[in-house]
Amino acid sequence: MNWSDLNNLDLKNIANAPLAVRAVVLAMLFAALLAGGWYLLWADSLKQLNTLRQEEQTLREGYAAKKTQAYHYAAYKQRLADVEQSLASLLRQLPNRSEMDALLTDINQAGVGHGLDFELFRPGIESMADFYATLPVSIKVTGRYHDIASFVGDLAKLPRIVTLHDVSLAPAKEGALNMEARIQTYRYLDEIELAAAKKQQQEGKKK
Repeated sequence: MNWSDLNNLDLKNIANAPLAVRAVVLAMLFAALLAGGWYLLWADSLKQLNTLRQEEQTLREGYAAKKTQAYHYAAYKQRLADVEQSLASLLRQLPNRSEMDALLTDINQAGVGHGLDFELFRPGIESMADFYATLPVSIKVTGRYHDIASFVGDLAKLPRIVTLHDVSLAPAKEGALNMEARIQTYRYLDEIELAAAKKQQQEGKKK
């Protein structure tokens, strides 16, 4: 069989064509039928497969993004827990309103215990912050340098938060020193005070 046999092939008289020619024609018809059947049977399936692959890629990307979010959320949750724990620890160092008198007494006793003479011990005006209040106490004491230093050290060791501001020292009689300072004390606000402060803030925003 050669190409001229195929070129001169009469499809109406294919039954009388040589065997080799008929075999080639049958093979070509079979291939055409196979290709057509493949297209009809598998084209939709391949389309669905491509769609599923795209969905898989989208899901993988979404999973990776959510995994990253979950990691950051866990870190954020731990950080929030640490902050809440630190805040709770700080709040335990803040007295409530009923404990303020005891704190002022402790401050006074810390100075007297070191032999200091209080010429002035005057609580000022209390001011409110977000969840706590501050009360300044103006003091003026006289004593030896080491006794004053020990008094300041004891203030730092108090179980409540106490800070020292505007310190000034001046010589006094017989080698003693005068110290003037402002002691800042802190207490936390109770629920009634917090509600009142919140209400006041809201009213201030409306104006």
